[in-house]
Formats: sequence, C-alpha cells, structure tokens
Amino acid sequence: MKTAGVKTVRAVAPLAAVIAGSAFASQALADEVNLYSARHYDSDEALYQAFTDETGIEVNVIEGGSSQLIERIKSEGVASPADVMLTVDAGNLWRAEQEGIFQSVDSDVLNDRLPDNMRHPDGMWFGFSERARVIYYSRDNFDPSQISTYEELADPQFEGQICIRSSNNIYNQSLMASLIEHHGEEAAQEWAEGVVNNMARDPEGGDTDQILGIASGECDLAVGNHYYYARLLNSDDEADREVARSVGIIFPNQDGRGTHINIGGAGVVENAPNRENAVRLLEFLSSDMAQEAFAEGNHEYPVVDGVMQNPVLDSWGDFNTDDLNVNVLGENNPEAIRIFDRAEWR
Repeated sequence: MKTAGVKTVRAVAPLAAVIAGSAFASQALADEVNLYSARHYDSDEALYQAFTDETGIEVNVIEGGSSQLIERIKSEGVASPADVMLTVDAGNLWRAEQEGIFQSVDSDVLNDRLPDNMRHPDGMWFGFSERARVIYYSRDNFDPSQISTYEELADPQFEGQICIRSSNNIYNQSLMASLIEHHGEEAAQEWAEGVVNNMARDPEGGDTDQILGIASGECDLAVGNHYYYARLLNSDDEADREVARSVGIIFPNQDGRGTHINIGGAGVVENAPNRENAVRLLEFLSSDMAQEAFAEGNHEYPVVDGVMQNPVLDSWGDFNTDDLNVNVLGENNPEAIRIFDRAEWR
C-alpha cells in the first residue's frame, strides 16, 4: 500500500550497478516494503533500488531522525505501515526496542552472515555497517606516541587540548557505555571528569567540527567517527583535503580491548504488514554486494569479513575492534547519561 509522504527511492548510479548480481537474488515478488530510515545517504538509495531490481519488491522510504521515527511508529500503533526501521548507533536501536518497536527475527541468512556481536541476542535488530570511534591528533603540534587509548584522554597532561562533542550525542553516550562495561561505573565517572578537565572548549558541533578544531589550532586532540575524516580526505574540495592532511588518526586500545565500534543497523517493526519482505531486505543488507556498498558509499566498514573496502579504508590497514555485543551499548546508555550529567559534561 502507498501512504502519504512515502516516497519510492530511485537508483543512484554507479553504486546500483556494483550491487547488481548479488548472490542474494531470488524469485522476484511484485510487492513492497516500507522502510523508516534515519540514514540519509544517497548511496543507500542505490541499495534499495538494487534490492527492487533483484526481487521486484519496491522500497518505500520515510526519512527522519531516530527519535522522530520512533514516535511516529508509536503514534501510528498497530496501523503503522512501517516494516523496517533503519538507524545509526546501537543506543538508538536499543531505545526503539525499549519502546516496543521491533519484533524478533530468526533468519538463517543473518545468523550465518553477521558476527555474533552484531546481532541482538533475541534477534530484535542487526548491525550492517561498522563505525569506529577514533582519536584524531594534530600532525603539527602533537606527538601521537603520547596516546594510544581512550582512557588516556583523561590524563592531566592533556589539559586544554581536547575537542569533543556534547554528552547529548549518542556516539559519545555509546563510547561511555563501553567504558562502563569494561571498567565499571566508578572508573567511567573518573574518566568523564578527567576529559571534561582536559577540554579545549565547551563541547559543540558535530564530528567534522572536532576535526576542524584541530586544523584551526583550537585543540590538539579530538574524538570522532572515522568516516567523517574519510569524507574530508576524499572530498572534491581542496580545502577539505588540506584539513584532513593536517590531522592524523589513531585507532585506540590496540594492545587491549580494541577500538570501540558502533553500527548502522535495522530491525523488523512489531506490526510490519509486509514481514516476509522486511526480512528479505535485512538479508539483502548482509550480502557481499550490499556490504561493499556501505564501504564505497559512506566509508563505513562492512561487518562481514572478507568484503572489499574502499581505498581510503584499505590504506589505514587492519585494526583490532572491541568485540562487545553492541546491545550492551544500549543497556548501559541510561547510566552513561547519568555519568555525563554528574561530570558536568555539557
């Protein structure tokens, strides 16, 4: 069925051609699936078009912020046309789960394709792309041998040197959630207080703004997701590339638990009117071709081992990642927010 405000996503070349021919193609069904998405990337549109080309299932998309989509699905109730909710960060997926948005899915394809830590223990949602939260540094003003872990960001030697986003940011909340899981609440509280003491300025802006803060000389260290940096390196704008060249990247905790990873992920909505098609869309997102598209389109890491990545990501080499089940990042989210509040992390 077609509902007001739902659009049909069109192909975005050349990515659709890359995905065409996926091994996950099967008998075409003249049908549709309704996707509520908090991802806003042109490359994702090519994924949906490729899925339609392979299966005959048309993908109708409603876009919005994660909280907005959760509230919309709740207000629509059992009459909601939503089949799949797609968003970023395990914290947002956990919040949707707590609101009763998702239903359990048991798919042999997803169980086989996706690593254990990228799957909700009860199949409520699944991770399809990885986002590394990294440390950036000034190539001109900072010796990268001075820091190798998230924990060291709280060291007093870095007083006045750190740019970082607000505590309202879900990426920072999930990083804190991982620290709670590894070190306990008391140590996480001490870390938050130490980072606040080391801030070069009050938290502001997005991840790209933290990188720009280093380039402008406002700070020597920053924290952000890796793909914001990759976008600058790959930009058509020489000024962006110049910013990127002045900044270095560190994948933290390589001698311990590994770099904190978050996800882009999705689940089937509780009252999905097209459940079978919804599951097929999730399975398609785990295919090699779709995984490759996440890397090509937004510089995200595939969650499936052995899938080709893009040249920027390949140039950084392999790194160890934290193997926490991403569901833990959601479970620890409420305490992460309380710790930030107590630390007066704005």
